[in-house]
Amino acid sequence: MSKLVDYLNHLDQNADASAAHAKDPHAAMTHFGLSHEEQAAIKSGNKSHVAKVAGIAEADVPSIQSTDEPR
Repeated sequence: MSKLVDYLNHLDQNADASAAHAKDPHAAMTHFGLSHEEQAAIKSGNKSHVAKVAGIAEADVPSIQSTDEPR
């Protein structure tokens, strides 16, 4: 399983981790050890991109809290 999938599962299962991600996504993802590519995938909010980077099917990607500002 990829580190990206581990992180998404961690957020889903740990309210404190989810709150830390909501407060400072960059710090939370960096602390967890995600690469810049993995962080960019999550920040995009694009499930297809996350799935590709994680190496899993798009249907297996949970909801993503995008951290990018609306465009």
